[in-house]
Amino acid sequence: MVLDGHYYSVPYQLVHHEVALRFSATVVEIFHRGQRVASHLRSYQGGFTTDPAHRPKAHQEYLAWTPSRLERWGATIGPATAALITAILASRPHPEQGYRSCLGLLRLSKQYPTARLEAACARALAIRATSYKSVQSILRTGLDAQVLVPLPTPPRPAHAHVRGPAYYTRKETPDVA
Repeated sequence: MVLDGHYYSVPYQLVHHEVALRFSATVVEIFHRGQRVASHLRSYQGGFTTDPAHRPKAHQEYLAWTPSRLERWGATIGPATAALITAILASRPHPEQGYRSCLGLLRLSKQYPTARLEAACARALAIRATSYKSVQSILRTGLDAQVLVPLPTPPRPAHAHVRGPAYYTRKETPDVA
């Protein structure tokens, strides 16, 4: 429910249902079929006010996780897993949006040996494929066991506009009096 550019939560079962809003200078109340289903302190700033009880159970479980907790768990697997978790969380506007991918990695640690998961995470980082699906695919296809050959750096074109390293070396000039 939105009032003056601020969003207030309702129980998730009522998403997309018609609700009534009653508000004062300090309180916002939300009603469904005459029954009050939510009450929030009123905010005059844009943003969100969410009652954790309004979230589905699966979303409430995510609230118990924090980015540092996920990163600590990743470090128990290995440095590549920790780095991948950090990269996943950093790639999202809000770290919480990356929790599902990180928790997917946690599930993979139950299906695959630690060494394989760590190798798959290292490969995913090397190819900049920072997602759960990428790591899952690497493990499923056995790419974690193959040596990762770095791509060759393409040669630079030789033409008149390329100055080369000699151009940037400092040349001393004597003082002229």
